[in-house]
Amino acid sequence: MSNKPWYETIEGEKSITRGNLIFNCPLLSWNTNNLSFQGSEETEILIGATDAISADVVIMTQACDLKNYKVSNVILCPHISLSDYKAFWESDMHDRNQNPSERAWRSHCNDICDGYIWNLSMINKYSLEGKMEMEVRLVDFHEVFSIPRAFLEKLVSQRIEPRVRLLPPYREHLSQAFARFFMRVGLPVSIDKEWQV
Repeated sequence: MSNKPWYETIEGEKSITRGNLIFNCPLLSWNTNNLSFQGSEETEILIGATDAISADVVIMTQACDLKNYKVSNVILCPHISLSDYKAFWESDMHDRNQNPSERAWRSHCNDICDGYIWNLSMINKYSLEGKMEMEVRLVDFHEVFSIPRAFLEKLVSQRIEPRVRLLPPYREHLSQAFARFFMRVGLPVSIDKEWQV
């Protein structure tokens, strides 16, 4: 199956937009173990709770907002390879005394692919003639990062390796999954289904 419709390869000087995959992106993350309210200013408490990390991310900020310079910070979500995710999934299954069988794994992957696991969305594999190989990846909406646009633009312009960008409609599909995750509403009392009486 050809993966060309899913992605385009872009050079570092090209502008950033929604759907750009950035590998090993430096980020700030919260370390709640370092939260200490003892004798500190509120801003100092937050400064002390930050960690510098690196992660593979995808740009989630709307393309029109980036193109028209309406945002100074860019929203990013992390993505990991399906094989790395499988190792986490198997460990979680063992922790819950369940059998991580191949059948259960296939069913779980199908549920993600079909949108039944709200916080995860799949993006397809990619190959660039031996220069770059990327297996199917999972984007996780549980973790959302923000990074200054100026920093991200400088970062990608200095990297010499080509970047990968999701093409329409795949980047819109990812954005739709992101929106569904944040807009879901669980009602405390369901509707009385009088028509079923």
